[in-house]
Amino acid sequence: MRKIISYSDGASRGNPGKAAIGVVLVGENKKILREHSQAIGIATNNQAEYRAIIKALELAQDYAGEVDCFLDSELIVKQLNGEYKTKNLKLRELKRVVRHKEEAFTRVTYKHVSRTDPFIQRADELANLALDAL
Repeated sequence: MRKIISYSDGASRGNPGKAAIGVVLVGENKKILREHSQAIGIATNNQAEYRAIIKALELAQDYAGEVDCFLDSELIVKQLNGEYKTKNLKLRELKRVVRHKEEAFTRVTYKHVSRTDPFIQRADELANLALDAL
């Protein structure tokens, strides 16, 4: 069973405002396997972060049975790891979608990563490219 690493980022201009996501999938050898950039309409930054994770999990299904998800949003990581409650109704709905997507894998982990990480910077760049195209 192969493992993949995902780096995802959601961005919005305005909160809520025009929003987009960026995803970078990396193999265990640290080589980029796939990149994804997509506008997602109007959303808050946290909603965009969840949408980015959902897309990352969808894309990762083609590559691996295990996935380590890295995000720069400490809030979302702590919500997904059960350290924080998810009180916002829309975020709870998105979290349910994430939990459903996790079922395709033997193991999924969520980890916080610094915004200085080069792969998370690339995910951020991809999200902003989609925003710039709007």
